[in-house]
Amino acid sequence: MSLASKIEWTDATWNPVRGCTKVSPGCAHCYASTFAERFRGVPGHPYEQGFDLKLIPDRLQTPLSWKKPQRIFVNSMSDLFHPSVPDDYVRQVAEVMRMADWHIFQVLTKRADRLQAALSTYLRDIAEYEHIWWGVSVEDKKYGVPRIDHLRNAPASIRFLSIEPLLEDIGKINLKGIHWVIVGGESGNGARVMEESWVKSVRNQCKRAGVAFFFKQWGGVRKHKTGRSLDGVQYDELPVLNSLIEGAA
Repeated sequence: MSLASKIEWTDATWNPVRGCTKVSPGCAHCYASTFAERFRGVPGHPYEQGFDLKLIPDRLQTPLSWKKPQRIFVNSMSDLFHPSVPDDYVRQVAEVMRMADWHIFQVLTKRADRLQAALSTYLRDIAEYEHIWWGVSVEDKKYGVPRIDHLRNAPASIRFLSIEPLLEDIGKINLKGIHWVIVGGESGNGARVMEESWVKSVRNQCKRAGVAFFFKQWGGVRKHKTGRSLDGVQYDELPVLNSLIEGAA
């Protein structure tokens, strides 16, 4: 839980769920798991149970107490659509997001099939709120790219892709119905290499499709040294909201 997130594309993090399990190659060097497991067995620590999944209902109302508008990454230390998170709890999280409409909420998952099912059924009335952005992680062709279709087929006002860590050239992707793309390389010990040509391919596809492009980082063991400039440009684009367009009209 933080109001000063170091994640470049958000302002704050909110974790009404902690912990997760690995489902694809993008999870191999999960920063959240590495952090949490450092504290396994430490009495009284929030991660005393390491990265075991745990619901945190006393954190549900936290965004309502933050009066200054923030971009809030939901469950930076988990996945809201993990199979062990009950539907009724997901609904409670969504209700808080609906009420706290002065914030922007960024929900990111690797369980794209469950996201699609939820937004099409018990979250259908929540799905199209413009201040709630729904996204999926895309790391490669086999596991990541198929998630894009699940997202596209879900009703949502703002859909985004987090292509991080980008592990290979993902080729031509269908960006229809996608409003924002984040790209980043893996960081930390054992970080896998991201090729410049892979990044440029995604950037160029976004440009042609009119999709906002955000380049987060090159990554590596010392990401502060590799930076986040691509061809001498820092890409910090964000989705254009209909409410802003209407307000300017």
